[in-house]
Amino acid sequence: MAWNEPGGNSNNQDPWGGKRRGGDRKGPPDLDEAFRKLQESLNGLFGGGKKRSGDGSGGSPGKGGGFGLLGIGLVVLVAFWLYSAIYVVDEQEQAVVLRFGQYHETVGPGLNIYFPPFDRKYMENVTRERAYSKQGQMLTEDENIVEVPLTVQYKISNLQDFVLNVDQPEISLQHATESALRHVVGSTAMDQVLTEGRELMASEIKERLQRFLDTYRTGITVTQVNVQSAAAPREVQEAFDDVIRAREDEQRARNQAESYANGVIPEARGQAQRILEDANGYRDEVVSRAKGEADRFTKLVAEYRKAPEVTRQRLYLDTMQEVFSNTSKVLVTGDKGQNNLLYLPLDKMMENSRSGTGNAPGSVNSSSTGTDAGVRAADTQRDVRTRESR
Repeated sequence: MAWNEPGGNSNNQDPWGGKRRGGDRKGPPDLDEAFRKLQESLNGLFGGGKKRSGDGSGGSPGKGGGFGLLGIGLVVLVAFWLYSAIYVVDEQEQAVVLRFGQYHETVGPGLNIYFPPFDRKYMENVTRERAYSKQGQMLTEDENIVEVPLTVQYKISNLQDFVLNVDQPEISLQHATESALRHVVGSTAMDQVLTEGRELMASEIKERLQRFLDTYRTGITVTQVNVQSAAAPREVQEAFDDVIRAREDEQRARNQAESYANGVIPEARGQAQRILEDANGYRDEVVSRAKGEADRFTKLVAEYRKAPEVTRQRLYLDTMQEVFSNTSKVLVTGDKGQNNLLYLPLDKMMENSRSGTGNAPGSVNSSSTGTDAGVRAADTQRDVRTRESR
């Protein structure tokens, strides 16, 4: 028999320990009473209010239950606020904090806290280099259309200016890049854009772009501008290729001509310089010889005036020595009063000594020498007699 059926044992009690309704019999559990006890225990845990009066039957909870729920909500809100207010700034980052919409401070790496909703923070990486690519058709100085691709590398140098001064600063960077590129390409000839002028163009674009960004106070620093290989539009690419090949041929021919000129001109200059040096040497030689002859004649005149006979004899002897030193014939005179002349044909004697067989070099054949000497002596005597008869 169940504990709550009629006729059951009146001493039995229900599992919840409560009394039954209507008399001494036990009844089912009271759910309101269970919730009330739970609320009182929570009130006691969070500072609790006054307990209800009476024996605990019926009625509404007191004011203490409302304050307990409010405390729980406040704790949850404070925990959520702390979770969102505390933040960590990395080594490569910086954060700008705005308080009531105005700049408050720039925060470096580390653990930091701010106070939302009164504060707002903007955190960016200020060491990483970022890249922006641009490609478009430009009009050159000589009114030709070329496609110029370039890449701009930049980083944030001033986070305060980057956040506060310009709305969407990277969009401003793109517009400034296009403006600088069009200005530089528009002032450059097409052949410079397509060939060796890209490096100079990149330097000019970087300088002009940085000037624009500094004027706008974007807080961006341009680190590198790379102008890639420019090309003509696809519709006229073949004609441009022909022009480029023709210019390359022109440059090659010019280089060959310059190489030939560099080889010929120094040689011609060297020959001209050698001729000039020879002429200068000959001039100095002639002038020096003339001056020497003039000095010699002056000194000779002075000596001649002192001793005419001796000087005349000495001049004669010097002249004869100079004349006979260039001939191979030798005349030998006898004593005074004798008009015999002895002619020695030294040239013939030397030729016979070289052509003679069986003779040592430098020796003289006695037979041939005697014969020749006799012939020469007879001729000499005949010449002397002829002279005497005259």
